[in-house]
Amino acid sequence: MLYQTYQFQDDLLTPFRDLAQFMNSGLQRFSPLPANHPFRRFAAAWELISRYKLSHERPDFAIDTVRVGNRDVEVTEDVALDLPFGKLLKFSQDVDTRQPRVLVIAPLSGHFATLLRGTVSTLLQDHEVYITDWRNARDVPLEAGDFGVEDYVEYIIRFLEEIGPGAHILAVCQPCVQALVAVAVMSEDKHPATPHSMTLMAGPIDPRESPTEVNEFAVSKSLSWFQTSVISTVPARYPGGGRTVYPGFLQLFAFMAMNIDRHSSAHRKLYDHLAAGETEAAEKIKTFYDEYFAVLDMTEEFYIETIDRIFHKAELATGDFTYRGRKVDPGAIRHTALLTVEGGRDDICSLGQTSAAHDLCNTLRPHLKRHHLQANVGHYGVFNGKRWDREIYPVVRNMILATD
Repeated sequence: MLYQTYQFQDDLLTPFRDLAQFMNSGLQRFSPLPANHPFRRFAAAWELISRYKLSHERPDFAIDTVRVGNRDVEVTEDVALDLPFGKLLKFSQDVDTRQPRVLVIAPLSGHFATLLRGTVSTLLQDHEVYITDWRNARDVPLEAGDFGVEDYVEYIIRFLEEIGPGAHILAVCQPCVQALVAVAVMSEDKHPATPHSMTLMAGPIDPRESPTEVNEFAVSKSLSWFQTSVISTVPARYPGGGRTVYPGFLQLFAFMAMNIDRHSSAHRKLYDHLAAGETEAAEKIKTFYDEYFAVLDMTEEFYIETIDRIFHKAELATGDFTYRGRKVDPGAIRHTALLTVEGGRDDICSLGQTSAAHDLCNTLRPHLKRHHLQANVGHYGVFNGKRWDREIYPVVRNMILATD
């Protein structure tokens, strides 16, 4: 009944949001008005009420141009491969020179791949970029079957096959585990599409290292608790009606609860900016939360297997991870260069969890390994923002160029 309760509440609030939007639009007719005029304050309040909602649709990437050298270059977005639970998107620039091909492996953790818009935009300065674009599980019909952790690995392999030999991968957060598994399997099989390099950013390769609040919560509860407490059935009104999922709105509420003061402060600032007529500052906050409040559902099997195999048992770190019945051996990776990146202030995936990949890839020669610690960033700052652009990205770019 969890999903149904959420849907009932959302339906109940829709008329109030519509009224707030109507009232805000009416007050905007009196613009321009002096800062903090009563009408501005009323309009700001109505706008905040109208924004009290979640979206279950992926926002657009909206990457139309990118700065290459001293000029703006047009960017095109295409679907390279379309599978039931996700698409392979390709971003390419209108340039004559060949550029390294990079597959960005986005997390399947309650948000859409557009959360990595900044990552993709920066990479496009020097690369042809592909990204995993995961579908909202509530929109995938039951006929498409299940989608678990090993299916995620299979999708990575299929995407790399589509891109072709000589590519590079960059995995962010949760899928660092599946990315390492995919490369290990492909390396052992001597697969021609095995990537030349893999960059693993803030991912739980070994979640037992310096466990965070997120890690401790995951292991403090039994699998049966998760199955009975957070798994729900998609309402019949959606294409995936009847599918059991971990709803994206629950993941969002959990993340927000970890930093509730920060989010409350951001919305107070949004009100103040709107009331003061500070449009540019308000738009920055609205743009962030438009993305942050866009959520997707995960299949039950993917969520439960992630809790069980990645957090409870730490199967990759202990050497017990199997893929399609075969033991996965990271020691089979001999030619794919490894770069790991961690944030010193990361409260989701702390120090040592990602760099544990270096011990697992024990036959990889030292000159093909590198670790980068960005001391002054949290989880999000590892792959987005000024320090990603100015300090982390050059390290990633150099690793790719050295192995392309």
